[in-house]
Amino acid sequence: MTEVTPPAPDVHPGLKSPAISFEFFPPKTEEMERSLWETIKRLAPLLPNFVSVTYGAGGSTRERTHSTIARLLRETDLVPAAHLTCVGAARGEIDEIVARYHEIGVRHIVALRGDPAGGIGTAYAAHPDGYKTSADLVAGIKQRYPDIEVSVSAYPEKHPESRDFDADIDMLAAKVDAGAARAITQVFFDNDLYFRYLDRVRARGITIPIVPGIMPMHNFKQARNFVTRAGTSVPDWLAQKFDGLDDDADTRKLVAATVAAGQVQKLAKHGVDTFHFYTMNRADLVFAISHLLGIRPRGTQKAA
Repeated sequence: MTEVTPPAPDVHPGLKSPAISFEFFPPKTEEMERSLWETIKRLAPLLPNFVSVTYGAGGSTRERTHSTIARLLRETDLVPAAHLTCVGAARGEIDEIVARYHEIGVRHIVALRGDPAGGIGTAYAAHPDGYKTSADLVAGIKQRYPDIEVSVSAYPEKHPESRDFDADIDMLAAKVDAGAARAITQVFFDNDLYFRYLDRVRARGITIPIVPGIMPMHNFKQARNFVTRAGTSVPDWLAQKFDGLDDDADTRKLVAATVAAGQVQKLAKHGVDTFHFYTMNRADLVFAISHLLGIRPRGTQKAA
């Protein structure tokens, strides 16, 4: 009998069960709230390690973030991670927010410096009585609540305000020294950028997980404008894939899924076993990409 060689698996053979996490943003309207909870219901059975909820500049979404986190704790088995920034608040005010989260059962915070109050591209000014840097914020959280796990940000193309990569990695090292348990990267589209960054980080002796942040681009033009302002480069080859699709949402969706699925599968084949998805409060593309990683629905929701 002729021996048949089985086809190569879609996922790296060593990647038995990829760890995933999702980011959501707090809804502004009742319709957006319904849409968010439909997304959560769809994605929850994939059993993410955690789900994070963003926090607007200057605390502009503070109460909506808290409300979303509280509902996640109350109505689901998901582990919520609350975003928190240093912008526009005194230490005491931020410490009180952390205390409120701890009181309702939150044990994971994503600690960020936050964008300047004037928007990306304007000068950052720390609150005179506030935490000056994200490393200070991490330290403040861990000193009061050692049982809170803290995640931080990382920048494969360096933070737009960093002088150079050495300075950027100095800041990451300070966050790790303060107690950060993992770093989640800013979105990137060229995997080589991630691997070169990882080499730099490991060469500095930083050993925490550096989790790739993946963004399926549901609306390419809108997403490109957003990510480029935050310092992410968009390769020409990627822009070309969406060329001529401005009025063709269905095809854009297929292209976005193909691009993001290809990115995560290539990362997986190089040994990456953890992924953080910027969902934009939509489930379809993230669910499909998770499926291609070999992840199947297994969890159940609590009754609301």
